[in-house]
Amino acid sequence: MAETTEPPYARIAAELSRRIADRELAPGDRVPSTRQVAQEFGVALATAAKALDVLRTDGLVITRPRSGTVVAPRRAAKDAGPAELTRERVVTEAVAIADAEGLEAVSMRAVAGRCGVAPMSLYRFVEDREELVHLIADGVYGSEPFDVDPSAPWREQVESIARTLWHLHRAHPWLGRIQPLTRPLPLPSVVRLGDRMLGALEGLGLPPRLHFDVHVLVYSHITGLAANFEREDEAVSLTGVSSEEWTDLQYLPKFGDDSFMASVPHFAKLFGRTGAMPDGYDMDLDALFALDLAVFLDGVEALAERHRAADPAP
Repeated sequence: MAETTEPPYARIAAELSRRIADRELAPGDRVPSTRQVAQEFGVALATAAKALDVLRTDGLVITRPRSGTVVAPRRAAKDAGPAELTRERVVTEAVAIADAEGLEAVSMRAVAGRCGVAPMSLYRFVEDREELVHLIADGVYGSEPFDVDPSAPWREQVESIARTLWHLHRAHPWLGRIQPLTRPLPLPSVVRLGDRMLGALEGLGLPPRLHFDVHVLVYSHITGLAANFEREDEAVSLTGVSSEEWTDLQYLPKFGDDSFMASVPHFAKLFGRTGAMPDGYDMDLDALFALDLAVFLDGVEALAERHRAADPAP
């Protein structure tokens, strides 16, 4: 029998694809983890990971937050006829991939796989992956009007915009990776969002440069904190361990060590055997967002008061 030259990861991907096609692994079933694949096929973890990446690229599996990697839903039966391929459909499928698997999983090949077409078909609607990523970001930001009552107090307007932006980033954590703060993209919906925020802050009467700085910082606070949702989803998918379980594994041995706690007296006051929070601390990002926004806007308000006192209106 002639020895195959097909790389090990490709053979593994082909075998797992067969199991999916034969419904040994049905839609929604958990896919073997990288470690399980490595053990079953006797390969290195890197080879197993590469095989699973092939399945993701082909649209056969998806990674769901807090669920891990599962077999993707089956496409509609052929006798139902393929859905029309449009720019809107391409964008919708790309958003679905980004939401389920992260921004790195968005590729022309993966989107084409979900649409049931050849990758080259997508180039009738988008120039390349970069344009596709810009389109999905613009579409998600544009899905909310960010409308506010211009007659409402400035703080009420800012809080309304900030809460909407928070929920958008919470639902689509990959948004924060589209553009670094120092290189904002002139996407129409993002510019309109910025304009709404600038309008809401106008009532503070800040100098122009400071006015713009504060609008940038509101956005930065929200996107920076919301980015932790994606990082946590990635960590859960990779380890199968929740953040609470991870924290307990890492910190309980330390905080149960009296000699160590003696070296960190402020932690001991909170988490020591007789501390104020002996049951530990469960991080709630939604609560932290509300606190962060309140503290930040308190500071902005105080800053505006100082500027008015230093330069009173005639």
